[in-house]
Amino acid sequence: MAAGEEDGPAAEPEAAVEPEVTVEEPRSFKDLGVTDVLCEACDQLGWKVPTKIQVEAIPVALQGEDIIGLAETGSGKTGAFALPILQALLETPQRLFALVLTPTRELAFQISEQFEALGSSIGVHTTVIVGGIDAMSQSLALAKKPHVIIATPGRLVDHLENTKGFNLRALKFLVMDEADRILNMDFETEVDKILKVIPRDRKTFLFSATMTKKVQKLQRAALKNPVKCAVSSKYQTVEKLQQYYIFIPSKFKDSYLVYILNELAGNSFMIFCSTCNNTQRTALLLRNLGFTAIPLHGQMSQNKRLGSLNKFKAKARSILLATDVASRGLDIPHVDVVINFDIPTHSKDYIHRVGRTARAGRSGKSITFVTQYDVELFQRIEHLIGKKLPAFPMQEEEVMMLTERVAEAQRIARMELREQGEKKRSRNDDDDTEEAIGVRNKVAGGKKKRRKA
Repeated sequence: MAAGEEDGPAAEPEAAVEPEVTVEEPRSFKDLGVTDVLCEACDQLGWKVPTKIQVEAIPVALQGEDIIGLAETGSGKTGAFALPILQALLETPQRLFALVLTPTRELAFQISEQFEALGSSIGVHTTVIVGGIDAMSQSLALAKKPHVIIATPGRLVDHLENTKGFNLRALKFLVMDEADRILNMDFETEVDKILKVIPRDRKTFLFSATMTKKVQKLQRAALKNPVKCAVSSKYQTVEKLQQYYIFIPSKFKDSYLVYILNELAGNSFMIFCSTCNNTQRTALLLRNLGFTAIPLHGQMSQNKRLGSLNKFKAKARSILLATDVASRGLDIPHVDVVINFDIPTHSKDYIHRVGRTARAGRSGKSITFVTQYDVELFQRIEHLIGKKLPAFPMQEEEVMMLTERVAEAQRIARMELREQGEKKRSRNDDDDTEEAIGVRNKVAGGKKKRRKA
């Protein structure tokens, strides 16, 4: 596909829908053109008034245009593409009607929940196709031809190549949610493969919090004369979010964390760490100090990850420790405080992390730990969001009084981590040896019998 041919359409998005005109008028989903049965579904979900991105995108999508939706995290993007797809499905019912690509497994399940909730009264069937889950049962689900497939690119390509009888040749809608992240996670080759096997005559919605070079390239390959629906063109964090930083020596990070959890007790926290190991370690440390903390990271099985998420959503745990697997798109309504325990190396990840709180008009706090090694990264974040953050008020002496208890909890956490690692290793060995011993015994028993004979 020659870039020159596509340059015409790529320039089009600038003729965007004018926000000033539309934002004031519509007061309900009905005003946007959404059909009665779906308006009732929105009502049951407690969606009283459409969000800005929904006001911008839904009428354009209902007119059959391709869309590039740029909106900050927590702005109701899922509704902005789910409602037009469901309305089109009502008009022309068909199996394998829409495909939604997302970067993470958790986000795929969340989008599926929203489709199911919005489409429950019209009998919509969805299937989630992600890694970490048995491929055989997924093949059976695909054989039933659901209306909507929500998938991570890698596992979907797997099924397109290996599952007999499964194809997307009749697809009418393609959505790429968090498109910037899909491409950042190097799914480019998978996305290319998917674009090759789906019809060119389809509607495409591209949703992204940030417009990167890669997203622009993808836009040229996948969209026809798209309309740009931008709610926030600048990188920004929600207005009701109070953002702070704490400058601390790196060896006392754990003590400062415990101090803040005590200071802000009664809130629910999401704490971001940079590695799976640190997430696990910090969760164990906090548990040893009596906090109800639960980890969520990529090395956990899919069931455990969903279990952690559900416990936190149900408020059975007040602290969720996570890697960036959880920074994007997860809508957990009651996060009061986000703590960047490890500062994000990519400034844009900061926006997504702190976007877990202050969602849908509520207020929230974020606190970023800055050690002597993080100063430059922190300055980049301030530059990106265009504001200088205030320091969080602290009582240094009180933090220092915690160091002994924290040191003891650190020691126990390290031992527990080591034990967990050994258990994992021995589990792999034991399973084999147990079977091997059984086989050996049988063989030995057989030899003895033969000798006696």
